[in-house]
Amino acid sequence: MNLKKMLVLLGVMIVIGAILAACGATPTAAPTTAATEAPVAPIPDTPYLAEWQGSGHADVASEPFRHWDDATENPEGVPTSCAKCHSSDGYQDFLGVDGSEAGKVDAAVPADHAQGIQCVACHNAGTISKTTVMFPSGVEVKAGDDVRCMECHQGRESKVSIDAAIAKFGEDVDPDAVPTPFKDDQGKDVTLGFKNVHYYAAAATLYGSEVMGGYQYDGMSYDAKNDHVEGYNTCSGCHDPHTLEVKVEQCAFCHEDVATAEDLKNIRMISSANDYDGDGSVDEGMFYEIESLQAALLTEIQTYATATAGAEINYDAATYPYFMGADGKNYPNWTPRLLKAAYNYQVSLKDPGAYAHGNKYIVQLLVDSIADLGGDTSKLAREDAGHFAGNTEAFRHWDGEEEGNGTVPFGCVKCHTATGLPTYIKDGGTTVVTSNGSTAITGLSPMPASNGFACSTCHNEEAWPERYAVASVTFPSGKTVSYGGKDADGKFLADDSNLCLQCHQGRESTTSMNNSLRGKELDVVDPSVRFKNIHYFAAGATIFGGEVLGAYQYEGKEYVGVNLHAGENGEAKANKCADCHDVHALEPNTESCETCHETADPAAIRVSDVDFDGDGDVTEGIKGELDTLTEALYTAMQTYSAANGGEISYNPAAYPYFFDADSKGYATWTPRLVKAAFNYQYVQKDTGAFVHNPKYVIQILIDSIEDLGGDVSTYTRP
Repeated sequence: MNLKKMLVLLGVMIVIGAILAACGATPTAAPTTAATEAPVAPIPDTPYLAEWQGSGHADVASEPFRHWDDATENPEGVPTSCAKCHSSDGYQDFLGVDGSEAGKVDAAVPADHAQGIQCVACHNAGTISKTTVMFPSGVEVKAGDDVRCMECHQGRESKVSIDAAIAKFGEDVDPDAVPTPFKDDQGKDVTLGFKNVHYYAAAATLYGSEVMGGYQYDGMSYDAKNDHVEGYNTCSGCHDPHTLEVKVEQCAFCHEDVATAEDLKNIRMISSANDYDGDGSVDEGMFYEIESLQAALLTEIQTYATATAGAEINYDAATYPYFMGADGKNYPNWTPRLLKAAYNYQVSLKDPGAYAHGNKYIVQLLVDSIADLGGDTSKLAREDAGHFAGNTEAFRHWDGEEEGNGTVPFGCVKCHTATGLPTYIKDGGTTVVTSNGSTAITGLSPMPASNGFACSTCHNEEAWPERYAVASVTFPSGKTVSYGGKDADGKFLADDSNLCLQCHQGRESTTSMNNSLRGKELDVVDPSVRFKNIHYFAAGATIFGGEVLGAYQYEGKEYVGVNLHAGENGEAKANKCADCHDVHALEPNTESCETCHETADPAAIRVSDVDFDGDGDVTEGIKGELDTLTEALYTAMQTYSAANGGEISYNPAAYPYFFDADSKGYATWTPRLVKAAFNYQYVQKDTGAFVHNPKYVIQILIDSIEDLGGDVSTYTRP
């Protein structure tokens, strides 16, 4: 133990000794009657004593500490399964500071010892060295001092326990039938019944999918830990650890019109752009979005219970076991599907601060439960815009031991973590092309996976709310450009859109392709030739076109450069990212299209009377021209591949995208085929290519078809 911890421990033990001496009791002394008030008398020199005495932890007359007072029903007092969180003695027993084995409660605690959560519960030798907490799902989380809070505020059930309860009835349980009861090895009746997450499971909500506190449906993805903002992403960051009250005055630093805890229900962050409950409002606080979804889920639960499970169900939040039949007794007809939905309903209710702790995780649980019961979710939303969608592949790819165990490699952190981009900018990171054509990023190290971007990803906290100033951006080709242009001295000028370019530039280029194919014969199958993936949403590369060589540009051909979108009177207009996209919701501002065009549908807009794809239709939107050429390129690739080594097919949703006749990753590449495949993928992965720079994209499509030997005589190349 280092010197600092020794001094802290010494100080804690002195405080404990003072408290016990002032109380006139030892940890094992037992009063003759049940305690009804905190046993600790006010001691002027005990830190935070007054604050603690007004908290729920000190309310010894309340149900959490008096539940076991009836000696007839509870002869041992607080049982070992409850003592950890409902008595100070039990918590110390769990930590092993009483000399017993750590990690479990060895003995029941007499009811008259259930005297609240006292100072010694959290301030002792065990909590000083405690760094991890095990959740009911079996997932262990490492954290700071908050682990002492999370030991109790984690709930008592999880997806794992719900699945285990259902699995007792066999592998192929009918999800919509009440399982037949049976007797276990001890002769006890086994029936499917409701499982209660327990109360104030704030940590389970906060950590979301990482600890599986809610019932997470198979095949669906969920938000991970809600990091909020630095300094306010932990228990003690948001709550006073002694009064337990929320630090409302600090919430008001960023959130307007917040003066009381009740006002927190009205908060809706800029990342919450969607109408989750489908009521048409995107201004109400997240508390109310969740409240509406809860009501919708309860309706579905009641409909399903009557129509499918065969018995009416009602909910009483104040009466155990909460779900009752028409006769007011425990609901009898639990099916696996009904249990999952009811469990999630209870999870959403029993953490009263869920709207702050992990609102998107709760939204996802509620929406998925409604959908699983057969409810209409067509007007509901379960995730955020891409930058904030912490449940999506872009941020969850590295979860699990095989993928990275929650650690994002240095080459991906710039664009796939909340802190990667600002770190890259602050530390002067650069993108370089190595001698073998690969893209390398300097100035970054592996980082923990994030639950989407944060405000501080783009906004400089040191000069809030200013965005980070980026003068220029180097693309994978090695070319450097700037949305801000250059000054009279040829120096690049900063522009907000350069922030977007940092990530929306792709990861490969003509340069990296040529370097990897140097010295190889165009039509000879070569095992060393591998497909290179442009990556996703390389809008910046498309916009700057031939200037940055984002797509594969064939030698001897000329390509258009940056696409300057002409507005009224021919002047450049709507050329920067924020001109066309909402920077938070990310959706295109289609209404602005109608300023010059007769439609707000970008796909229907036509920028030329030229029939580029040769189909005779000069009225279709420019997207139609690109779609025809893209399909023609795919056909040319299949024809070429069949004649030069093997059939090829494409699946945009499965890596490595191109497959052979046996559905294995395509390996019979020639340099000519891999160039065309690169451009085909390029168009697929920039879904707005028809707007960003249609003429550039038409050029690379026609050139790819021509290089494969396809007939381009009916096409018109810009």
